[in-house]
Amino acid sequence: MTFAEYFILGLFVFLGFLSITAALFNFEWYFRTSSARTFVNILGRSGARIFYGLLGLALIVCGVAGYLQWSA
Repeated sequence: MTFAEYFILGLFVFLGFLSITAALFNFEWYFRTSSARTFVNILGRSGARIFYGLLGLALIVCGVAGYLQWSA
């Protein structure tokens, strides 16, 4: 694996943890961004928190799966 591949997979995992943390602690700055505000308007604040928690989990799974696939 190249450095770029490690970087991208690490970025997936980092952003996944950030998304889960923001969803768990209900960070105001996170849910005021324009992209998050779209989901807040559609799903409500609780629904957006669930969505971003699941999105974070998916990002972590993709990062770990990519690492396991490329390292094998």
